[in-house]
Amino acid sequence: MPELRVMPAPSDANVYGDVFGGWIMAQVDIAGSLPATRRSNGRVATVAVNSFVFKNPVFVGDLLSFYAEITKVGNTSITVYVEVYAERNRLQANTVKVTEATLTYVATGDDRKPRKVPPLDELMFPQDR
Repeated sequence: MPELRVMPAPSDANVYGDVFGGWIMAQVDIAGSLPATRRSNGRVATVAVNSFVFKNPVFVGDLLSFYAEITKVGNTSITVYVEVYAERNRLQANTVKVTEATLTYVATGDDRKPRKVPPLDELMFPQDR
C-alpha cells in the first residue's frame, strides 16, 4: 500500500508544465516520515536526504503514489527508502517510476532533542505487557 497518494495541481508546476522538484521532495519527505513516525512511536525530524534521483518528469494531473520502506533503524535514527510512481493517462493505465530517495529521520522528544527509538517489543501489543 502506498504511504501517500497525491495529484499535483497547476500551482505546483513551473512555466514548462513540469512539477517543481522541490514540491516532489516535500511530498517524499512526508511519505518517508510516516513509517518513521510509526516505528519511533512519536515525533521525528528529517536529518538527512541521503540520495534523491528524479528519473522522469512529473506533470499536472499525474496521480502519484509514494511507497516507503524502513531500511535501517539506529539508536535514535531511522532510514527510509521512498519510491514514487506516476499514473499517467489513467484510462490507459500507464505507470512510470518518477523518483526514488533515501532519507534519515531522528526520533525526537517534546523538547525536540534526539531520543532513543523504542525496541520493537515495546511497540507490539502493549496491552500484553
